[in-house]
Amino acid sequence: MLASIVIRTYNEAKHLPDLLQKIAMQKQCEIGCEVIVVDSGSTDETLAIAKRFNARIVHIKKEEFTFGKSLNYGCDAATGDYLVFISGHCIPKNEDWLEQLVVPLQDEDIAYTYGRQIGKGESRFSECQLFKKYFPEVSSIPQKSFFCNNANAALKKEIWIRYPFDEALTGLEDMDLGRRLIKAGLLLAYVAEAPVYHLHDESWHKVRMRFQREAIALRHIMPEVYVRPADFLRFYLSALLMDAGAALKGRMFWRRIGEIALFRLMQYWGSYRGNHEHRKLSERLREEYFYPK
Repeated sequence: MLASIVIRTYNEAKHLPDLLQKIAMQKQCEIGCEVIVVDSGSTDETLAIAKRFNARIVHIKKEEFTFGKSLNYGCDAATGDYLVFISGHCIPKNEDWLEQLVVPLQDEDIAYTYGRQIGKGESRFSECQLFKKYFPEVSSIPQKSFFCNNANAALKKEIWIRYPFDEALTGLEDMDLGRRLIKAGLLLAYVAEAPVYHLHDESWHKVRMRFQREAIALRHIMPEVYVRPADFLRFYLSALLMDAGAALKGRMFWRRIGEIALFRLMQYWGSYRGNHEHRKLSERLREEYFYPK
């Protein structure tokens, strides 16, 4: 069996060496692997690092980039039986990460798996709280919902051929595919034993734009979801209070409270704006969503 590890990159030089080193250190098992880097115009050392680790590089033009299209490029170039997706700023925690993520796919009914995500010391407090909520310590094989996340996931190649990623979405191409697979009678699995460190290095503007473009995509996936101004306020205050309580319990309240307030504001303000964004994406908005300064 061969797994094709597809990594989307755009200026990922900071964490890419650790990621590729961890991939090279995966324990020997029956699953071989190849690494495919799909790059959308990096101007740092990303491509040189990828070449140093003998990764195959696929280029996508910056003006053609969407998250779904870049994944489809990588999947099309892949020769493996399994397609493994990991963000360029994620690092596998364990040396059996690949095996744990792929093994459930040997069940003929399971089409798609995704693994746990955790933060590190430099990660924002509220981001880590989100990781705990959506990526718990206990596996669910299979799971009932269509939630999944391509920052750490695996998919059968034969399934991708039948169900490629939606190239028009501004995000959540993983959840869209999960929804289609569930509708087709296939199963998803959450694998807590395949954890990665997810290391976001984002400005506050980038945080807001991330949640905004995901909210735009969610409108297409779940059009019944509507966020009212009162919902924005309620969600923000509830999350702020919960995070503040957790920070107080962890004896880091004063060190983290400003960051918590800003993160949750960007999260819910971005989600609210994205939920109410009805215009067709202009070139300026495309640039902001996919390459925010």
